[in-house]
Amino acid sequence: MDKLIDKMVDTRWFMKIVALILALFLFDSVYDSDKELKEINVPGQQDSAIIEDVPVKSYYDTENLVVTGMPDTVDLSMKGPKSHLESAKKQQNFEVYVDLTNAEIGSQRVEIKIRDISDKLDVTINPQYADVTVHEKVTQEFKVDAEFNNSLLAEGYTAEAASAEPKTVKITGAKEVIERISFVKATLDVKGPITETIADDATVRVLDREMNKLDVIVEPQAIRVTVPVKQLSKTVPITIVRNGEPQDGVTINSIKLDVNEASITGREDILSETESVRVEVDVSKIGEDTVLTLPVIIPDGVSAVDPKTVKASIDVSTKENAETEEEEEEKSTEKPAEETQAQDQEVTKTFSSLSINLAGLSEEYEAALKNPASGKISITVTGKSSTVQDLKADDFNLYLSLADLGEGDHEVPINIDGPSGVDIKPAAGKANITITKKEEV
Repeated sequence: MDKLIDKMVDTRWFMKIVALILALFLFDSVYDSDKELKEINVPGQQDSAIIEDVPVKSYYDTENLVVTGMPDTVDLSMKGPKSHLESAKKQQNFEVYVDLTNAEIGSQRVEIKIRDISDKLDVTINPQYADVTVHEKVTQEFKVDAEFNNSLLAEGYTAEAASAEPKTVKITGAKEVIERISFVKATLDVKGPITETIADDATVRVLDREMNKLDVIVEPQAIRVTVPVKQLSKTVPITIVRNGEPQDGVTINSIKLDVNEASITGREDILSETESVRVEVDVSKIGEDTVLTLPVIIPDGVSAVDPKTVKASIDVSTKENAETEEEEEEKSTEKPAEETQAQDQEVTKTFSSLSINLAGLSEEYEAALKNPASGKISITVTGKSSTVQDLKADDFNLYLSLADLGEGDHEVPINIDGPSGVDIKPAAGKANITITKKEEV
């Protein structure tokens, strides 16, 4: 056997055949046709990525239709070559969309698609479908209610009704949504405390009956809201309060003020309760005719008064001066002493909270006083002391003549009937009143 093998090895053709067989085995172990094909078809390393919040575009008849239920964004899950993934993430030059060009009015499920993206990427859209409703598009005009938070007003200030410019807006949306509109509001968003008229832009809000915001298009989205703000004020008489007792031999004949009325400001409830302010004169320190500058004293709750001070002219007579004057008067006039004493000094007296009566109103109407809201004012009466000191509140009749007046708001003069020989001044010369027609029973 060994001789046979040695003889074959020495044979030239035998060695060629062996070499060929070895070459074939070596070629088969190195060369893989499938592996070579795969390496040609795969350009790089495989990877995956997620792109979140990708906008969704809808295609439909925007002039006549409205679509609800469409998601604003979707998430994309991508798999593929890393180079393609990186390019898609950075450039995002693809489009996620829904085609509703042939959609009919009503509810339906539609597929969310993607285009303009590399075909080497495997893309999954989340969510892949959307349940949408196609509505008929409607545009209507609505009046805007301008609003303002009155609690932001500073103490002693009031605000008139807020006004909007423009007064109406155009609202576009689904017909079913437009029919649900109950409120169209523009609320002014400002900081307090507020002491002057304010004007600023406010966003228009469209709400249903339950005050839920509705998904509609508003034109314009913001409007100008103006709120007139003014200080609450009221004119009241200034009363004179005498403190102390005059010195021996001194008589205070009269005290007259250069201003008899003052304007006060404060909260509305305080103003309605305040009928007068006062100045106080310490007569125990007065010994001769003098002029004093006195502060105007206001009740608690009143925030300001104008004027803050007034001048009081005080007419004084002493015992010595009185005797001299009497003697001179007796010599010059030769009148009895009783007549001289009967010459009264002029005095001032204030009557507070006198009711204002309504006169001449037709039976088919009813009236309500707006200012003064209490229906009462004060009056100041000036005259001889013998006449004034005996006067009572019942001696005066304050009334508004409403004859020939119809429905609406009116400013009416305040008429006063009273005793003759005195000067009567009301705290306010006019009253504001609203006349309405009585409801038929």
